[in-house]
Parts: sequence; C-alpha cells; structure tokens
Amino acid sequence: MFNHIMVGSNDIERSKYFYDAVLGILGVGEPIINKADSGHTRLFYRHDDNIFCVTEPINDEEATPANGGTIGFKCSSPEQVKEFHDIAIAHGGISIEDPPGLRENKLAAMYLSYVRDPDGNKLCALYRVK
Repeated sequence: MFNHIMVGSNDIERSKYFYDAVLGILGVGEPIINKADSGHTRLFYRHDDNIFCVTEPINDEEATPANGGTIGFKCSSPEQVKEFHDIAIAHGGISIEDPPGLRENKLAAMYLSYVRDPDGNKLCALYRVK
C-alpha cells in the first residue's frame, strides 16, 4: 500500500544521528543521502522493500510534526520494543504516554512504546503478541 513515509527535519545531522541509532536496532543500515534539485538534504532508509525518509523541507519553512499522526515501526520481540524506546531516548528522543510494555484489550495484545523524535514526530515501536 505504501511506497514510503517521509518526515521533515529542522536539523538533518541531528536526525541522522537519531534515526541511524533507532532504526539500526531494527536492522536498517545507513541511509542513502540525497541532495534534492532544490539543494535540500534527504535521508532514505531502506529495509525489506520499505523506505523511511527524512528531509529538510523544500519550501524552506520550519518542519513540524503531524498533529494526531504516528509512525509505527514493527519490532520482532517485546525486548526490541524496549530497546527501540531506550535507544531513542539516549539519542535525543522524548518518552511519551505510558512506559514501554504490554497493552491488552478485547481485540489485541501488543507490546508498545511511544517516543517523539528530536523534531517532535511521534513514533511507535510495536510487537504483536501471537
């Protein structure tokens, strides 16, 4: 359904530091660094036919997070959910909502953690219990 997800950054080097570490625990390698025709830097992280991008806004306005938006990253274990959270915090992210852990309701059981990246984008690490 999706080709890519892109978020804006007000400090591309800070974002690279953050996302290299956070996405690295999911097995994502170094990004492809691209200069757009406009001169703005973009980072393309590729993994399992998915692309996560970080860009300097090409309209030269401040990058802002989506109000109500969340980007969810699939983890392979409850431990990886916690590691995602901890690595994010250690690299400039902010922990939000409840601490990492199990969430259950009538429809599902999953391990979740929520953080904001240095630009305020809301990220979720998620492992669905089988």
